[in-house]
Amino acid sequence: MDLFSPQAPPAEWLVIATGVAALAVTVPRRLWLLARNAITITHEGGHALVALAVGRRLQAIRLHSDTSGLTVTRGRPTGLGVVLMLAAGYAAAPLLGLGGAALLGAGHVTVLLWLATALLLAMLVMVRNAYGVLSVVLTGTLFVLVSWLAPAEVRAGFAYAVVWFLLLGGVRPPFELQSKRRHGGAPDSDADQLSRLTHVPAGVWLAFFHTVSLSCLIGGGTWLLGY
Repeated sequence: MDLFSPQAPPAEWLVIATGVAALAVTVPRRLWLLARNAITITHEGGHALVALAVGRRLQAIRLHSDTSGLTVTRGRPTGLGVVLMLAAGYAAAPLLGLGGAALLGAGHVTVLLWLATALLLAMLVMVRNAYGVLSVVLTGTLFVLVSWLAPAEVRAGFAYAVVWFLLLGGVRPPFELQSKRRHGGAPDSDADQLSRLTHVPAGVWLAFFHTVSLSCLIGGGTWLLGY
């Protein structure tokens, strides 16, 4: 298996079917509560990756069974670095989905699967609770098994389903946060922390999260469908 050899694009029906499957997991509440763990992994991974990029010290990542998560870093409590770190959480899944769509559009299915596996492995090093370790290990194992053992058609279907899920699943969390805030919940959300740091209303940050997720869905969907 040549890692960098482009793979021929799958049939259009497969691209559409994987998108429908991802939507079917994202919309119903019961399925979403299970699948949302993958979005939480991406959310916290986004915080962690940007924290390292801006020079903060990453101390721990925790993932919980209620699909919440926490990334603990050390560094200046104010400034551009912490703003970028906080803004990265809700943007992580849509942006990763967009990057994944670009790779798939270029035929790099195997590259996508191994990059995802590498990111999960790097994240595992910093996870500090049992549920979080289990979640990341199971997710990473699935990627490894598909990458090594599945035929090309199955690898392509899996990769397209993952990217569709990141794009579609990345749209829902900002709406959930908006609903919680409307009912007085999540007083210490990313949007509220960003508001306190920047003196920009939390609603503006929510609008930013919505803009990123919907823009990535449109752009990524266009790449996946080959338009």
